[in-house]
Amino acid sequence: MKLHSSNTQQYQTVTGYFAGGVEINAQPFDYSLLVLPEKAPQPWPVARFEDLTVAHFEQLLAEGPDVVILGTGERQRFVHPRLSAPLTSKQIGVECMDTNAACRTYNILMGEGRKALLALIIEKDAPR
Repeated sequence: MKLHSSNTQQYQTVTGYFAGGVEINAQPFDYSLLVLPEKAPQPWPVARFEDLTVAHFEQLLAEGPDVVILGTGERQRFVHPRLSAPLTSKQIGVECMDTNAACRTYNILMGEGRKALLALIIEKDAPR
């Protein structure tokens, strides 16, 4: 699905999503990644939701977000609180959503000027 353009073009914006990937500023990505408004998308070494560890959430904390939007794939899944503890102990919210909802939510928060971090799990075996 293509998303409409906005006046946030100097920022990293989700411009589309599809089974097995997303577009950030019209550039396709087919692997798990981290997206922040003012920083180029970066790979995130998470191949599957089940592979998440505390270290992955510590990496997110190092980015200094206001909120983390976790895209969990085709369906919404929730992480165990012990995994997200590095963030929640610092009063940083972690919202788990399916990838499409996560992309839309990130764009809204980013457009409001929030330092939202979009953490997307793109599983390689997802249908295209």
